[in-house]
Parts: sequence; C-alpha cells; structure tokens
Amino acid sequence: MADTDTRSPARSRRTRRSKPRPETLVAYYRQMLLIRRFEERAARAYTEAKIGGYCHLNLGEEPTITGLMAALEPSDYLFTNYREHGYALARGIEARRVMAELYGRSTGVSKGWGGSMHLFDTGARLLGGYGIVGGQLPLATGAALAISYRGGDEVVMCQMGDGTTNIGAFHESLNMAALWDLPIVYVVINNGLGMGTTVDHSSAEPELYRRAAAYRIEGARVDGTDVIAVREAAHAAIERARAEKKPFLLETTSPRLRGHSVVDPARYRTAEEKEQLKAADPLARFALELEESDVLDAEAREKLDAEVKAEVDDAAAFADDSPHPDVSTLFDYTYATPVPGESRRLPADPVF
Repeated sequence: MADTDTRSPARSRRTRRSKPRPETLVAYYRQMLLIRRFEERAARAYTEAKIGGYCHLNLGEEPTITGLMAALEPSDYLFTNYREHGYALARGIEARRVMAELYGRSTGVSKGWGGSMHLFDTGARLLGGYGIVGGQLPLATGAALAISYRGGDEVVMCQMGDGTTNIGAFHESLNMAALWDLPIVYVVINNGLGMGTTVDHSSAEPELYRRAAAYRIEGARVDGTDVIAVREAAHAAIERARAEKKPFLLETTSPRLRGHSVVDPARYRTAEEKEQLKAADPLARFALELEESDVLDAEAREKLDAEVKAEVDDAAAFADDSPHPDVSTLFDYTYATPVPGESRRLPADPVF
C-alpha cells in the first residue's frame, strides 16, 4: 500500500511502508518548518519577557519529532520531557493553544498553569511534558500497564533526553516493562549533550540503545536528522509493541542547534562545532533534497514559509490577547476528584 497521508503526519494508519509520495514529503517539510518558526518565535518572546520560567526549544530536532509523530496512531499515548513544544504541534494541537500556554494564558493547553514544560492535552493523548528529569518514565510505564490490564491495542511512546538514561527510574521502568510485557516504546533523543556534558563523558556505554540488552529488550539507533528513517524505525518499534506487547528502546541521534535552554549561550561548544551544526541544519538539508527531487521548488517553499510565518504570528497575537488565569483557579486541577480537607490557602493567607 502506498503512503497516502497528506494531512497531519500523525493521522493515518499504514500497514506497510513504502517510498513516501511527494505530497507526504511536503507535509513533513511543512511540519518541520512550523516547529522551527514556532520555536524561533518562542525564543524571541522569552527575550521580551512574555514567556517566564524555563524554556527549552526543539531547534534542530524537527525531523526526529515529525518522524516519531508520523508513526504514532491517534489512539496511542505520548509522554514527553520538558523539551516538548514541537511534539504538541506535531500531535495536532493548535499553535495558538501551545503558544498561549507558553505565555501563561488561560486559553493554553494547560489553562495557563503549566507553561513551557508542562503541556498536556488528553484529546491529543499527550499526557504531559515533565520538568523533573525522568519524571515521565514511571508514569508512561504505568499507562502501558493499564493498557495491558484492559487488553487494549494502544501503545505508549515515552520520549526522553540522553541524560535520563543515567537515572534510576530509567532502569526500573525498563526492567518492569520487560518483566510484564508492556506495549511501550522508550525513545531517547540523543543530542550529544546532557545540558553541557557530552554523552561520552557521562555514559560508560555511549551507544544508549544498547542499554536495552540488559533487560532483554530490543533496541535500535537511527539518524534523527532523517525524517523518513525516524518514521520507519519508530513505526517498526510501535507495531511490534502493539502486536507482541513487547517494549522497545529507540535512540535517535539528533543534535540541538542551540543551548540547553534559551538562556544557555552554549559556551561549551567551540566556534568550529557551532559552524558545523549550522552547516548540517536538517531543515535546510531536507529543503534542498526536495528541491533536487523536483518535489518542492523555491517558489513553493517561499509560499509555505509565508503560510507558516502567518500561522505563528497569529498564534503569538492570540496568546498576547488572551487573559491570564484567575488566581481563584490555582487549585482547580490539583486533584482529579475532590479531596476532603484539601488546603487552598494562598501564600500570606492566614493559617486559621
């Protein structure tokens, strides 16, 4: 069966992989471009003090995100870490709602109370970005256990950074997933750096997918700058988890173009390294490949860029015009159900 997905890259089920059609490649390029322009606008908004707290961008990781989300079904679940703006967009969440959340506005995906690191949307089955390193792993593993217990055919994808593979929750989660045959795909986004420390200096086994072998889990490494390669590898892992109820560890090599967060000047990188990253920009490379294949000429590319820029500008304007959440709603989402004796005291409120 030919690939016929011309809508959002995460929205069609395919039973067999083949060479993508031109319209699918263009859809992937547009998705990658939207993530790039959105993140550039987010960086600008941070310098304008419109975004507060921490803010981590997906610049350079666009092919990995698009490929992973193209392989997921709408019914599958996604857990991410704090670098998750692009995942929300690729999962089909409106750019307006994502940007509004970054701005801390009530129209955002988490009603303005989550911010950059805590996007959450049950409709898209994005069950959170998590600010604590590895905080998502036990929860994602538990979700996979719930699917197994109910006999469902959904799969959980749990994304993490390379530094997460060194914490206890990583090993505990993989061990449990292997013991209980859980339908989960753990995805390590290896950008080569845990904040400012290289993987080679922090991991005795720098080929992170090999860590799966300790738990008799299959693992694989894929070039995260190649959107099609990522999609193929993710699809194989997901469908194996779906059919065989077996966990999988997928590692994507996907260098980030900027520092760890928007306030990190990345001084641990040499000028030569920065130039190499700029020259290897995967978005520019993909655009060139499409042009050389007569899939997307310069005029069509400029038109797409204008469309995406307008969409991002609209999202920023929407966020600017949206109201801040009322302080009275601060505790509305603390618990899923009412809790007797729950304290709703604000700072400086009297104890009694």
